[in-house]
Amino acid sequence: MASSKPVSAEGETMAVDAAPRRPRILLAASGSVAAVKFANLCHCFFEWADVRAVATNASLHFIDRASIPKDVTLYTDDNEWSSWMKLGDNVLHIELRKWADIMVIAPLSANTLGKIAGGLCDNLLTCIVRAWDYSKPFFVAPAMNTLMWNNPFTERHLIAIDELGISLIPPVTKRLACGDYGNGAMAEPSTIYSTVRLFYESKAQQGSVYIWLS
Repeated sequence: MASSKPVSAEGETMAVDAAPRRPRILLAASGSVAAVKFANLCHCFFEWADVRAVATNASLHFIDRASIPKDVTLYTDDNEWSSWMKLGDNVLHIELRKWADIMVIAPLSANTLGKIAGGLCDNLLTCIVRAWDYSKPFFVAPAMNTLMWNNPFTERHLIAIDELGISLIPPVTKRLACGDYGNGAMAEPSTIYSTVRLFYESKAQQGSVYIWLS
């Protein structure tokens, strides 16, 4: 895993006949047990795209940082504050927002879902979301206990983020980490990767992908 370093968010102007660059994917994890699969998710995307990663403090309890690809930089709340020293310095959540073509939050916890739906921005991840350009693709893969998934608040929050243009990769039914059986488990990393890549490639065939990459 690469050490945290400043992000260059300069836009790239491509010549008409130039080969398109690799897509830039910002992967993020929030505090769910499913974050144990985050390193696997990073590996799925890394062969195809340039990847940066963001983790909340709660998700770090589950993420095996040593298993993240060495060329993928993992940013945390500490980096948000340590990277800024004086007026004029880059603000990390703004730089990451500018850098990324696509954002994927997997897993998306019930807590972070509620924050996004309410417009809260109290950590690096939710600050990126609050600053996000919703003309660019944004995917979430929720992960939570079945009782939490079926809670009326969850439906309200999903409606709110759908109105923002955020795409849902729905959870699946299986034996959960707590031992319960039901819906709420995060989709497999391979499913998340294939969903995002198929979306990207379908837009590329239509020509609209160049809007994001310019």
